[in-house]
Amino acid sequence: MPYQSIQQLLKTAPVGTVVTVKGWVRTKRESKNAVFIALNDGSTINTIQAVAQPDQLSDDLLRLITTGACLSVTGELVESQGSGQAVELKISDVLVYGPADPDKYPLQPKRHSLEFLREIAHLRPRTNTFSAILRVRHALAFAVHKYFNDNGFYYLNTPIITASDAEGAGEMFRVTTLDATKPPLTEEGKVDYSQDFFGRETNLTVSGQLEGELGAMALGKIYTFGPTFRAENSNTTRHLAEFWMIEPEMAFHELEDNMALAEDFVKTVIRYALDNCADDLAFLDNRLKEEEKTKKKEEQSELSLLEKLRFVVDNEFQKLTYTDAIEILLNSKPAKKGQFQYEVSWGVDLQSEHERYLVEKHFKKPVILTNYPRAIKAFYMKQDDEPATNDRGQVFGPTVRAMDVLFPGIGEIIGGSQREDNYDKLVARMEEVGIEPDALWWYLDTRRFGSAPHAGFGLGFERLVLFVTGMGNIRDVIPFPRAPKQAEF
Repeated sequence: MPYQSIQQLLKTAPVGTVVTVKGWVRTKRESKNAVFIALNDGSTINTIQAVAQPDQLSDDLLRLITTGACLSVTGELVESQGSGQAVELKISDVLVYGPADPDKYPLQPKRHSLEFLREIAHLRPRTNTFSAILRVRHALAFAVHKYFNDNGFYYLNTPIITASDAEGAGEMFRVTTLDATKPPLTEEGKVDYSQDFFGRETNLTVSGQLEGELGAMALGKIYTFGPTFRAENSNTTRHLAEFWMIEPEMAFHELEDNMALAEDFVKTVIRYALDNCADDLAFLDNRLKEEEKTKKKEEQSELSLLEKLRFVVDNEFQKLTYTDAIEILLNSKPAKKGQFQYEVSWGVDLQSEHERYLVEKHFKKPVILTNYPRAIKAFYMKQDDEPATNDRGQVFGPTVRAMDVLFPGIGEIIGGSQREDNYDKLVARMEEVGIEPDALWWYLDTRRFGSAPHAGFGLGFERLVLFVTGMGNIRDVIPFPRAPKQAEF
């Protein structure tokens, strides 16, 4: 008999019909009057209860029905006699696809720590928490593609293997086919990459932005959505060595257009999750509330998960310059009382604590900061004509047309800029930061031949999933995390 997903059955609840459900046992409970089996197939956070009479299932069969076992259950859908569900399945037939030895199966019906679940990442999608996260992740990914398609963008696949370093950070994974123990050497004793597969030194990409700009300067509006890699030896809750990036690039867009697009994009994508993942988000919201109860009062969040999501969707983003933000921070109580861990001054790269103060305490809405100091930003950002000044006429250093979008609980979630379209200024800036212009001749060609104003931004997809799910560690929002000393599965 064809089977239906549990999600579909619970939506339609065709009482009186005979159906087949296939899934994994979450719990089994036996009483004098009945055997109760809770099945979940991954289509929803909810389980369906299958009920049999005590003498209906043989002892040999009952022994195989344990937590983690995979079953096909056929029976009549009837109104539930218990609370918590509208319908249940009155069993007529059970087929065990695969048993799960209860002495060895690690996901027994009890609370498991997130640290333990990371050690069994191949099984953790069977838990309520991680199945909910992965369904939300899917919905967000779909919403990303839908948004850009609906707004006239073209999906561009940029290289994963590249010879360029878009950020100039140098923290890249090398790609080579040379013998690791005895690589060929040049006369100077260095590795001779001319004998490598690509005939030169190559790495895994840290960003598709530079190639994305090439696409935008021909197609108008493009976006990339693909894996990126950072060989950064960081063991924080916010960093991964392998993650997914969303990077739109738009010809004829300037900073103001870029800000408007970023705000509309994140609001639309989060709204899609709210509209289409209600059960999963309600579960994650309750999970976070329970977690908050274990924290000290001063460490507890003022907003629940669902409140944070609506906070972003329902509020117009506050826009201000980096220079104005520094003035606000310098005059804030935390700064005056020495409560910030990191010092605030014009020219520093703002820390998460500073960004969160602006969002959560001062403006109480998402914030877009613009016009950052040139010295702390990437070479490709368009340079402002005049240096920054404050209301008192104090003059600071040169700035660029950069923007960062700041969210509650997380700080920066989007970084972007108008790109430098002036050839001479771009070359001078590359030389200033130590990038050889000849190495990016193809990038500079877009400034030689038909240059135009253009802009774009980058959003780390896992950062977005982290925010929407309310999880505290980025390793818990990607199926198989890659981090220092971690490449299992």
